[in-house]
Amino acid sequence: MLQKPCDNNILKALELAEQMILLARKGDEEREDSGCGILYGVLLDSGFKLRELARKERDNHMRKGWWKECERDVEKTGN
Repeated sequence: MLQKPCDNNILKALELAEQMILLARKGDEEREDSGCGILYGVLLDSGFKLRELARKERDNHMRKGWWKECERDVEKTGN
């Protein structure tokens, strides 16, 4: 786990973004009407946007030397 609470929160945001993307894809595959398609499209777009923002913030913390991670955290968040 990361040492700083703010870094842990960024890691959680990255994990949440991945869950959002997975749910949106699964939901779109299983949907039965266009209303659900809109819901899952918004969820997918939001997941991608959240992931992009969290990765940028993680990279900022890494450049500042704040981000102290273990291998498990690197595998979870990808690059």
